[in-house]
Amino acid sequence: MVASSANKEQIFIGIDGGGTKCRATVFSSQNGVLGTGLGGPANPLHGLDRTLESIMVSTQLAIQDAGLNLDKVNDVVAGLGLAGVNLPGLYQQIQDWHHPFKKMFLTTDLHTACIGAHEGQDGAVIITGTGSCGFSFVNGQSTILGGHGFAQGDKGSGAWLGLEAVKSALLSLDGLGPKTSLADILLAHFKVTDAMGIAEAMAGKPSSSYAQLARPVLVEAKKGDEVALAIVKDGARYISDLANKLLQNNPPRLSMIGGLAEPLQEWLDKDVVANVKPAMQPPEMGAVYFAQNSIKG
Repeated sequence: MVASSANKEQIFIGIDGGGTKCRATVFSSQNGVLGTGLGGPANPLHGLDRTLESIMVSTQLAIQDAGLNLDKVNDVVAGLGLAGVNLPGLYQQIQDWHHPFKKMFLTTDLHTACIGAHEGQDGAVIITGTGSCGFSFVNGQSTILGGHGFAQGDKGSGAWLGLEAVKSALLSLDGLGPKTSLADILLAHFKVTDAMGIAEAMAGKPSSSYAQLARPVLVEAKKGDEVALAIVKDGARYISDLANKLLQNNPPRLSMIGGLAEPLQEWLDKDVVANVKPAMQPPEMGAVYFAQNSIKG
């Protein structure tokens, strides 16, 4: 596989950064995974400084977990797969970073997720976590669908579900929309007594805060709340459409990755679910493979 063909003495770090968390894996071809680390949100769309901080936190924790001195960071080759860098301006901001690594290779989290899911072979992947996006790589051609960011995109994602829940709860509490159990759930969640309390609690909050409200929407949908059910079905319809569009490229495999990948499947088209295969490796390993291939190039 890709990993075994690289310089056996070189240590790599694969970093997967999204809207909620950043994962890092230290890897050597001789000994495999040496250590892992977890940091905070790492989508530069929602803050460059926070993204760089999360990358470094996850990196330092992974290096420590590997039993290495922190100054070893200067010797590792890093592969970064980050949300948001499909936007050219954000890609350039990360590229301009005076990073501490020996070398750094940057791409989207979709790309590294796809590489990991199919161990470097052709395939397609849908990310349904804080955000949502689709990616395929077939016969040398890549396709990206969605990935427009919160709140103008990311339909079917955790952040989108949470945003729709807040909007529906506020309408319900103001008597301008249908009654929904989501209203009482959000009032209790924020420990407030009215719509303005919810609005104030969420004012200026990032996508990760909205994503934390996704699970109650799924729970209430299963209980039969009509508003929650409509939200989940609408989001799942989009993810199904995304999958069907990617499948038109005839990828050998399709995987779904992210915190909502499993709970959303019961709402997806049956034909889509039948095509979904488990990811062979996590995105962090995809980032390692990406770095290994890039340094050879």
